[in-house]
Amino acid sequence: MITDTDRRFLVRAVELAERALAAGDEPFGSVLVSPDGDVLLEDHNQVSGGDGTRHPELAIAQWAARSLEPAVRARCVVYTSGEHCAMCSAAHGWAGLGRIVYASSGEQLTRWAAELGLPDSPVAGLPIRAVVPGADVDGPDDELAERVRALHAARAGR
Repeated sequence: MITDTDRRFLVRAVELAERALAAGDEPFGSVLVSPDGDVLLEDHNQVSGGDGTRHPELAIAQWAARSLEPAVRARCVVYTSGEHCAMCSAAHGWAGLGRIVYASSGEQLTRWAAELGLPDSPVAGLPIRAVVPGADVDGPDDELAERVRALHAARAGR
């Protein structure tokens, strides 16, 4: 269940996706929140330079693995504008991060991409739980998903 607190952090993740789009990148943004509710790290997609692995969820997992004790990582929450791809889901699982809350699902993104004429992903669109079966996941958020769809439409020039 997505709470009001969750929505506040999800809104920030969508704002970061907007920032990514404004910088000429794919619209994805993510926020790592500590067990105490403090923002530990924010990031957005940076794949436009040619490195298709520069996803914010991967950066968060790598930073958390280097910077936080395992017990703390397990109690952190990752908020993201879009459901993790398979690469980011795996990184999340290997890093031992806690709950994931997303504004829009991978299924929605796949459908939107087809409707908008965006290129197919080079990676299979697997739900997080298909990659990390024990993951604690909530999403999508219907209202914010529409905002994310609008970002992808803008990316497609529509």
